Amino acid sequence: MNERRHAVVLGAGIAGLLAARVLSEHYARVTIFERDMVAGTAMRRGVPQARHLHGLLDRGRTIIEQLYPGFTSEMADRGATTAEALVGTRWYVGGLRVAPTSTGLTSVMATRPLLEEVLRQRTLAVPGVRLYEGMARGLIGDAARVRAVSVSGGYGAEAHATDLIVDATGRGSRASVWLAALGARIPLEERLEVDLGYASRLFRWRPGQLGGHSSVIISTGPNGRGGGAIRVEGDRWHITLAGMLGDHPPTDPDGFAEFAATIAAPDIHELITSSEPLEDAVPHRFRSPVRRRFERLSAVPRGFLVLGDALCGFNPLYAQGMAVAAQQALVLRDCLRAGSEAELPARFYFAAGKVVDVAWQLAAGADLSHPGVIGPRTTRTRLTNAYVARAHRAAHVDPQVARTFLRVANLVEPPAALLHPLIAGRILLRGNIKPAEIAERTPILIEPTR
Repeated sequence: MNERRHAVVLGAGIAGLLAARVLSEHYARVTIFERDMVAGTAMRRGVPQARHLHGLLDRGRTIIEQLYPGFTSEMADRGATTAEALVGTRWYVGGLRVAPTSTGLTSVMATRPLLEEVLRQRTLAVPGVRLYEGMARGLIGDAARVRAVSVSGGYGAEAHATDLIVDATGRGSRASVWLAALGARIPLEERLEVDLGYASRLFRWRPGQLGGHSSVIISTGPNGRGGGAIRVEGDRWHITLAGMLGDHPPTDPDGFAEFAATIAAPDIHELITSSEPLEDAVPHRFRSPVRRRFERLSAVPRGFLVLGDALCGFNPLYAQGMAVAAQQALVLRDCLRAGSEAELPARFYFAAGKVVDVAWQLAAGADLSHPGVIGPRTTRTRLTNAYVARAHRAAHVDPQVARTFLRVANLVEPPAALLHPLIAGRILLRGNIKPAEIAERTPILIEPTR
């Protein structure tokens, strides 16, 4: 490691912290600039979604565990709830509960501020990593090479020369504006219009509620409504209701409860009506998932790359953001180990594009199953959604399908796992049950193939 090598990370959210951790293996100094400096588990002003339910998919958890050994147990020590998915938690898809079975997936349930604090503390304990208050204003360089970043803070504006700048500023990234100012090419954007609305509220947890399970996730049904409830630190239920295409949940107590009564399963409504509220409900709105196609550019400047939601901001309904950011951090690590820093951004975008493809296709397919979502519907999309709907029905009665389905949803197995002949046969056989009949059937309790 060259002692003069310096990397700058813009943004101290999940993606920025993971990027800094990886960069610390190759740069003597890693400087993180964050516009919203916080202490402890306070909410960051720049993360309005922090007040809403966050799901850490198991693929993301295992990567974070790899980068920060002991992460899962530390979160539990700080009050987070851990449970095996489908054993200690409930999932509903297509209006039906997924069959309880062993999945080998660990759910870590906590608020976003606690998750960030643990990662921030672990990251800043790494030698050479420092965090400062500051907001990026622009890049300095030209279309071939970015050499510095302009950052403003309490001290005024300063230019920070660096070997590499990583933009992890999230969905509001101004990377395209900055690159255009240098005369560099900017990526095309793909987006879907989902107009998602959230409302979230904290309630007191009591022993025995939800049959002893730690969470329930109810995917959006045909009416575009869904929700989730997880047991978080402080013995609290963190409950989020969601509605797509402008049908947003209200925040007044009666409206909140009435909306919950209309989603596809009664579990969340029962929690709301049987629990003590701890605060008022808060809203949030998300209009469009956006993917920026950096991997399709014929040339990108050296010394600068975009990561996390700044590269692809997913529909938060599917809880993919943190896991995909973690996958991108591993891609960055592999690219750094491969050497040839001059080609680092192009190599990163090519490899990260493959990671993003999987999650984007899963999420976009689910979004496009709602007729009101505007976006391209190919023959492949229609066939895939028809097969997925059948998989949902099969997962209700077949533990092997349930296990595979949830492992795919957690990005642990590729979507092709649902096409394996043994699983596809079960989906085609048991997923052909009529919805009116399937709700009356008891799941087949057989030991799944490990």
